[in-house]
Order: sequence, then structure tokens, then C-alpha cells
Amino acid sequence: MFLRRLSKLLARDDAPAATSPPSKEQPHANGNSPNVAPSKNAAEPNAASSFKAGSFQIDDYRPMKVVCIGAGYSGIIAGIRFAQKVSNLDLTIYEKAGGVGGTWWANRYPGLSCDIPSHSYQLTFEPNTQWSGFYAPGSEILAYLQRVVEKYKLMKYIRLKHELLHARWDEPTGKWHLRIRRSGGDVDEEFDDIADVLFIGTGSLSRWKWPDIEGLKEFGGPLVHSANWDVGGEGVDSWEDSVKDWAGKKVGVIGNGSSGIQIVAALQPRVAELTNFVRSKTWISASFSVTKLLEITGRKPESTDYSFTPEQLEKFKDPEYYREFRRAVEDDVNSVADVQIRGSEMQKAAAAAFKKEMEKKLADKPGLADKIIPQFSVCCRRLTPGPGYLEALVSENTTLETTPITRVTPTGVVLADGTSRPLDVIVCATGFNTTYLFPFPILGRGGQPLVERWATRAEAYTSVAVDGFPNLFFSLGPNSGVNSGSLLVILERQVEYAVKATLKLQAERLKSIEVKKEAMDDWREYMDEYFPKMVWTEDCNSWYKSADGKVVGLWPGTCLQAVRVLANPRWEDYSYELLDANGTQNRFFWLGDGMTRNEKTKTGDRAWYLNDEEVNIPPGE
Repeated sequence: MFLRRLSKLLARDDAPAATSPPSKEQPHANGNSPNVAPSKNAAEPNAASSFKAGSFQIDDYRPMKVVCIGAGYSGIIAGIRFAQKVSNLDLTIYEKAGGVGGTWWANRYPGLSCDIPSHSYQLTFEPNTQWSGFYAPGSEILAYLQRVVEKYKLMKYIRLKHELLHARWDEPTGKWHLRIRRSGGDVDEEFDDIADVLFIGTGSLSRWKWPDIEGLKEFGGPLVHSANWDVGGEGVDSWEDSVKDWAGKKVGVIGNGSSGIQIVAALQPRVAELTNFVRSKTWISASFSVTKLLEITGRKPESTDYSFTPEQLEKFKDPEYYREFRRAVEDDVNSVADVQIRGSEMQKAAAAAFKKEMEKKLADKPGLADKIIPQFSVCCRRLTPGPGYLEALVSENTTLETTPITRVTPTGVVLADGTSRPLDVIVCATGFNTTYLFPFPILGRGGQPLVERWATRAEAYTSVAVDGFPNLFFSLGPNSGVNSGSLLVILERQVEYAVKATLKLQAERLKSIEVKKEAMDDWREYMDEYFPKMVWTEDCNSWYKSADGKVVGLWPGTCLQAVRVLANPRWEDYSYELLDANGTQNRFFWLGDGMTRNEKTKTGDRAWYLNDEEVNIPPGE
């Protein structure tokens, strides 16, 4: 009590305004920064020191400017978590499109839907109980993302129709210098911005491409790409309306990846004739990871109806019931990791089951099964459930064409065997540029372009950082994808990793954080030892692989393993530069004047460590 009274007597009338108690999210530095430059007096311990401590308090955190590129799932998560956990923050999210949602804003093709269970394709902290089906349509996913943006008031950070033109690391200031183009309205304009931390959340499936086929642009009828569905003109709100006048048309769909499979299934009942031109065989996994769905709906495994009834949707409104259902789905998708191991029992069982099911569904067209069922292992290519695709292929108005297209004419296509196929409409479901070679230059230390660094192989340490590019973090960068499990939980952990790095930069008043080259080398060595044991390195066409056959699209391990890795950054794998504050390079400059903000101001909560959220009570007997 004496000390309390003394404190009041010593309190000044002009004390600064009170501030909030330290957030539990703000880390006090753990001292684990072994790679900073040593103090200039380290070699002379008895020499007079010119060091001057900072006049700030340890929890008087310096301002941080964070720029995120992209407002899809990654950018939306970033907007939520950076705003939640980083104080004194200036956050901007630049999105080149006219709306939020990323790939779910850009893609509006026929049959667009989630190709993994919808309940495993949502944020861990933002459940949706009312997905209309086990594989939700794209319109529902976009609406979900828009609701999340509205709920967390993210539009104050998001700048639509703003495209990154280039980014350059400026070594003297320790900041990223950015050039941005603002489009829309009468005049486009460009401007500069800077960032302490640059977060790239554009994803790997964001830049669509036309197939390299001679004469493609000479085609006389509608020519459309799945990722740029622009048919129907103004006032057309749905893909169903956009294809109304195709009822009597001969339509060709090029590709049998996830998009092509969904488009064929959707268009087949709506057109006169449909030809699916494919280069590769593919596995269709209609009954993959639907155990819980079959259990609650009572449907047979061969059913292609994955929708929920009003009664089932009503049951999902019970929080406990839905929680258990969701956990069961997540458990299911995380239980099939062995299928990706070459020669595993699960791999053999999956191949046998899928082959039997595909042969049964394709039996009405003799010889069709031989054209589409692969010899390579299940999951060598991206696996898709493909509801309705096999049924479409055996329909009378559908042809599966495996002879390559050599050229396109104004009235159709010419195949490698000289056969001509007349067509009224061509749909290119030919995918994306998956090289990770961004269309905007990113220049690191010494002006090194990231596109040159990644010219032969895109790589990022634990999928989130690259040596030579300080204060730069990725979501859905190289080796981010998972073959089983939830991609969304990976995105959340990648964002949280970048947030933790930003907090470290802020709390320890660091100029830069950069992964070490030797850590990157070890990561590459680990991947090169891991992947040859997996099915993805077999002989199949897949966006998982680079031109030289290296797996660049998938994480070298399971989804659950990735979650563990990303949750606990190895700060010892990074090098650091200190801010040259007060002319010193002392690694403890961040300690400030030895006080916390509430002590300095003589106000606020000075016993915050006893708050419920701070006290960690161990369990009893």
C-alpha cells in the first residue's frame, strides 16, 4: 500500500493517455535471434559504450505497414488475422478484379462446384451449416466469402481494381516499394506504395491460358475459356441463361481436368451434340470421402445425388450435431493419406474400387472404359469426384475423343488422323499457368528477379518464404497444396505464419527477416527425398509438376503434418537485420526504457497477467 500511495504522489498531471494492456497476441521477443549483427562493442567488453537505449516502452509497438496482394481466400484470411493480431497496423489489400473471392469471383463456368467436401472447404472459425450439397456450387462459395468480408468489415482494407505492377525490395530503408495500377472509370492511373511486409495471396490457379492449338482464334463460333466465362452478354446472371441458345448446337469441350469434367456433366443435357477432347486418362472418384454423407442421407454409394434435403439442413442448425458432422468429414478427408504412397495397400484398394465403379458406369459404351481409365496410380493427377461426368460420357449425344487436335478451322477442328469435326461452340477447359512465374516482377536483394530464381523450379521454404527476398511471405506459394485434407486450414496457417513474422519484426524492432539459404537448401533436399516415394512423380500430366518433373504444387507430407510445421516457425532458420535506431546496432534496443506502457503512463491495467485469458490453470487430478 505504501508503494501504491508513493506511486500516486509521484504521478504527474501531464501523464500520457492510458493505453490498452499488452495483447496476448503480441509476442515478447524470445531472444532467439542469433543471426543479427553483433554489437559494435562486443569485442571490447570494457570499452566505453556509445549505446543509447530507446525512449519507448517494450509494448509501445512501432507502426507496421502490410500490403497483401489478392482478395481471395488467402487475402480475406489475411485481412482478418493481421487486423486482429497486429496493433499499430496500416493494412491494404490490393485486388485486380472487380470483386472479392479470387478464383470464385473469376470462375463462373457451367457446373462450377467445389470438388472436395464443402464442409472441409470453409474457414475453421466461420462454419456454414447451410451448404446445399456435399459439393457446393461456386455461387454459394462466392456468397460465403462475401458474407465473411462483410461480417469482419474488411472492405475498409480492400482496394478493388488495383493491380500490382512490380515490387522491389529497397535495402537502405528495409521496405518493399510497389507500383500499383488503379483501373475503372474513365482513366487508369498508376501510383507508388511502400510496405514493411509484403504478403502474396494470389494463389497458383489465377492466370488462365488458352491451349496452344493452331488456328484457335480463327474459329467462327463462340470460343470461351472456363476461367473467363463471358458468354451471354449483359444481364445474364447465371451460366444456365448463358447457354440457352446452345440447345441445338454441336459443342466441343477441350480438357478433362476438374473444370472440364464439371462442364461436360453440366452441358450434356443442354446441347445437341457434345464432344470431349482429352489428352490424358483420369480417375473419377465418385464415392471418395463421402462416408458421412451416405450415413446421414441413407443413399447408396453409387448415387450421384449429393444434395441435402430441407430436413437435413434443419438438423445442421443444431450446433452440437453440426460440430460432430463437420469433425467426421474432416476426419474422413484426413484418413486417406496412404493413398498417395506408391504401392500402398490403400492405393491398390482405391485403384481397384475406382476401376470397378468406372467400368460399371461406362459399360453401356463398349471400349469407352479403355479410353479413360488410367494405368498410372490414383492421385497422380488431381483427383475429382466428377458427379455426372461418366453418366454424360455414355449418353447418346456425347463422344469422348482421344485423338489429338492438330488445328482449329472456322467451322470446327481437324484431328491428327485427318478427321474433321464440325463444331458450333468451343469451350476450352485447359487450366491455368501453374509455373508460379508471376506476371508482375518481384525484385529481391540486389535487384534479383523472383522469376529468374524460379525459372527452372519454383520453391519456397516451408511454402512461405524465399532467401534473398526479405519480409516477403506467400500463401498458396510453391508446395502449398495437399492431396488429402483441408486446403483451407493450410491457408490459415500460412497467413498466421506471416502474422507471427510481422509481430517479431514489430516487437523486436527489426528491419528485416529473411530465411537462410542453407535452410532453403535443406528444405529442397527434404522434398527431393520425399517425393519419389509418392505417386505424383509417375508418368501422368499434372499441374502438380514443373517441366522437369519436380513436384512444385504439393506439400511434402500430409495436411496434418503441414499444420504442425507451419504452427511453430523455426526462427533459427532466419537471419535478421536490426533497425539502425539511435545509431546503434545493439540487439536489445527493442527493450526500450525498461518499462511497459501502462507503468510509464501510471494508468491502465498493471496486473493484466492475472486476467482469465492470461492465467494458464493446469488440470487437477
